[in-house]
Amino acid sequence: MKKIAVLYGMENTFPPALVDRINEMNVPGVTAEHLRTGGVRMAEPCPYRVIVDRISHDIPFYRAYLKNAVLGGAIVINNPFWWSADDKFFNYALASKIGIAIPRTVLLPHKSHPAGTTDRSMRNLEYPLDWDSIFNYIGFPAFLKPHAGGGWKNVYKVDSPEELFRAYDETADLCMTLQAAVNFTDYYRCYVIGRERVHIMRYDPRQPHADRYVKNAPPVEPAMYERVVGDCLKICRTLGYDLNTVEFAVEDGVPYAIDFLNPAPDADIHSVGEENFRWVVNAVAELAVKKALSGEDARDEYHWSRFLEGR
Repeated sequence: MKKIAVLYGMENTFPPALVDRINEMNVPGVTAEHLRTGGVRMAEPCPYRVIVDRISHDIPFYRAYLKNAVLGGAIVINNPFWWSADDKFFNYALASKIGIAIPRTVLLPHKSHPAGTTDRSMRNLEYPLDWDSIFNYIGFPAFLKPHAGGGWKNVYKVDSPEELFRAYDETADLCMTLQAAVNFTDYYRCYVIGRERVHIMRYDPRQPHADRYVKNAPPVEPAMYERVVGDCLKICRTLGYDLNTVEFAVEDGVPYAIDFLNPAPDADIHSVGEENFRWVVNAVAELAVKKALSGEDARDEYHWSRFLEGR
């Protein structure tokens, strides 16, 4: 029996719906369950063929468990090694290299020294920063946001250098990016599943969290639909994520990708709405079953697998 397990935290709607949907598919030799683990023995075989990860970014124990599970033969959605290494600033740079429209972005040093460091730890850092050059490149308004993170936490909209400095003072030892604001007329949040399927949702980040997914939205114009779907697939195939959301802010007909490091994206029925919820549950269920039945060995993409096999 090939087992699919879901690893999750405080979510109440998506994980049980995903487990139920996989089991309702009645695929011979495949079953789904809620993952259970305790103390983890190193290098032990993993009882699961596929694990859908919804929480390890917040729980180091789970992240270490998943890496050990990959070594034991499990396929993890999403790759815990790449997810551990990834950050939004690198994503912006990479996406710009493959032809995706990205707002002008600058990486900023920590405002306060990270724990365990002093000014002597920063001797390679230019000081003071050439703020005029940064402002001339980015312009205002702009967004100050963490180079890694999510959930719109520690995000500041700033309209002047003075507002930027006030916000920057509040960021403590977070590593931040400053990004040119997009004066958008449309905004899309897109589920991308299996690097093959894209579901575009109209979204308004200016609204309260519960109201951001636009209900009864008009269809996306065909040319824009084709561009957004193509950009979503290009981004997720390049990054290697099988479950992600990509966000676009559209200005003057150009969809700017402004957020696409969301490997455990919101899938709660109460925020995304019933239609979007059904789509993502079905799509992830079908992806997990496909991977469970595949001959894929997740270890093949890692260099250390060559040593394990004597190559």
